[in-house]
Amino acid sequence: MPLGTIGYWKHGDHAKRVPGLIEACVQAMQSVLPCNRATKVRREGCIEVEISSKHLGCPFPQHGPGKKHELPITLEPWQQQIVDMHPWPFIRGLVHSDGSRITNRTEKVIGGQRKRYEYPRYFFTNSSADIIRLYTDALDRGRRVEGRQPVADAQNISVARRASVALMDAPVGPKHSCLTRGSRRCGAPGPGSSSRRLPAGTRP
Repeated sequence: MPLGTIGYWKHGDHAKRVPGLIEACVQAMQSVLPCNRATKVRREGCIEVEISSKHLGCPFPQHGPGKKHELPITLEPWQQQIVDMHPWPFIRGLVHSDGSRITNRTEKVIGGQRKRYEYPRYFFTNSSADIIRLYTDALDRGRRVEGRQPVADAQNISVARRASVALMDAPVGPKHSCLTRGSRRCGAPGPGSSSRRLPAGTRP
């Protein structure tokens, strides 16, 4: 990936089902660098969204050479302050990039009869322990999403309690519900979000 370029891509078949997610990515890149142009490029098997600037290291100081799960990923104080004030957009971005909302299906034998149950569940998977921690910390700030638990290993986090799933549905939701420009889904502030402005001198 060229220096000064941050790319975001989805497999082609998935991109057809979530065009709003691609558009939301374009809008996010464009809002960070309004003087630069975010472009969508159709590649073999995927749609790539990219934007180039020598200043990308300013809003994304964590970006650098190497595999992200082998690098320390910590937020700068000004970034942490934004996440503390607005945890739900941060959670939504993590889930829509490295997570999913699925319908979990299971069967139980009750009174000698086998019954089938279905319930929604959120998963988040990442090989970086630092990113996992940032995700779970943000869930704590989002009005304390309870019932999260590691699945198989610390790289997978599940949220399955009904109340917690309902709490995440409004500001996060499944990827296919991320609509195009003007959608409340991709811009929903979420419960507990603050509209307070950052103190003077804080980086955007």
